[in-house]
Amino acid sequence: MEQIEKVIDEKIQGKALVTEHRDGNTKKLFIESYGCQMNMNDSEIVAAILSEQGFNTTQSLDDADLVLVNTCSIREKAEQTVRNRLQKYNHAKKRNPKMKVGVLGCMAERLKEKFLEEEKIVDLVVGPDAYRDLPNLIEEVDAGRDAVNVILSKDETYGDVSPVRLNSNGVSAFVSITRGCDNMCTFCVVPFTRGRERSRDPKSIIEEVRSMKEKNFKEITLLGQNVDSYLWYGGGLKKDFKKASELAQASAVDFAQLLDMCATEFPKMRFRFSTSNPQDMTLDVIHVMAKHQNICKYIHLPVQSGSNAMLKAMNRQHTREEYMELVDNIYKIIPEMALSQDMITGFCGETEQDHQDTLELMEHVKYSFGFMFAYSERPGTLAAKKMEDDVPLEIKKRRLQEVINLQQKHSLYRAQEHVGQVQEVLIEGTSKKSDAHWKGRNTQNTVVVFPKEHYKMGDFVNVKIEDCTSTTLLGTAVDYSDNN
Repeated sequence: MEQIEKVIDEKIQGKALVTEHRDGNTKKLFIESYGCQMNMNDSEIVAAILSEQGFNTTQSLDDADLVLVNTCSIREKAEQTVRNRLQKYNHAKKRNPKMKVGVLGCMAERLKEKFLEEEKIVDLVVGPDAYRDLPNLIEEVDAGRDAVNVILSKDETYGDVSPVRLNSNGVSAFVSITRGCDNMCTFCVVPFTRGRERSRDPKSIIEEVRSMKEKNFKEITLLGQNVDSYLWYGGGLKKDFKKASELAQASAVDFAQLLDMCATEFPKMRFRFSTSNPQDMTLDVIHVMAKHQNICKYIHLPVQSGSNAMLKAMNRQHTREEYMELVDNIYKIIPEMALSQDMITGFCGETEQDHQDTLELMEHVKYSFGFMFAYSERPGTLAAKKMEDDVPLEIKKRRLQEVINLQQKHSLYRAQEHVGQVQEVLIEGTSKKSDAHWKGRNTQNTVVVFPKEHYKMGDFVNVKIEDCTSTTLLGTAVDYSDNN
């Protein structure tokens, strides 16, 4: 069973992005993305900004005038992949000396000097908040100068840039609602590469969803490093909310209100959101989810460990008991809710008892899905600076295997709960294993596979669930659902 980092979809890593051809654009942009869905979304914003500067996307590296790689700092593997790609670009550059190469995103912020000085391949380095500056930076490069902008912003949310949808299935899309993160988890580099938390104007979010609806998209995932802490009070950092005027505070929009606005405004569209953070998740959000049939009954609720000692070492702002109480309340309000986890095994100082605490917490929650990995130290994080990575690799691996085995058991248990039910499924594409079958997801985010018959992509279909594996539900379509 493949387990991957929470929002890193292996299938879309490093795919060259393709956008609609714009007549009159004469320059060619080759853009690849690695990492989380935020990065994929950022590449769409970059393509939109550069489309105005005369660039159309190309899938041919050798044809490109400008090559951009959007990078990720979360995993060592992602960094190594990007370094390998830069070598490949270097060969292409020798064949086409006019080609310019740029590094975007989280690694850009962290390794700006290295990229320009050591790796002479790179002409420009652009951090996640500086994409609007790309036209100026490209001018600098054209004039023969290296160009760098990795300044992190207090207010950049790209709220007014309408992203060009890239490599999309045309059915589901992502809409960013927050940028940055204020949670200084000791294992994570995001606050340093993406800056402090700020939220996007709800009006611009609703407008972007409306434009998606007009293009026939059926499902939107509201996206942020930490969506639960969404808070719009007229602009600015979340941490400065206390300094805002009484009027601004009184008329602020929080995540529960934003979700309610979206679901009410677009009753025929489905809504999901990612990623949630236990300490910021309020029961207001759960009550809004219960109120609207079109908000999917699935929450990705990372816990990282079931041990209070580990949660403290990780600087997670919740205890094991608070997390379990939150989960119990969620199940009480929405019994059919599906929850998924992120789990790190072998964090600094983890004992066998800490590990057992994690397994016990998993037994309590019985997650539908899990994204699990052994701890690997990331440069620039607090843990790398101040803690010893002291759990031997073979122990990390054994504990990881035990967590994965237990999750597989729970995934099968949760999948079996669906058997015999009729569930609404949104058709997203053809099944990987059979051209004669559609695949889609139910409200709990579980993949459902069923014979195609006369149904088509983007249809909402009621499917009778007849069988399952731990990851997939198998069934037969009964009819269209009321949502079409």
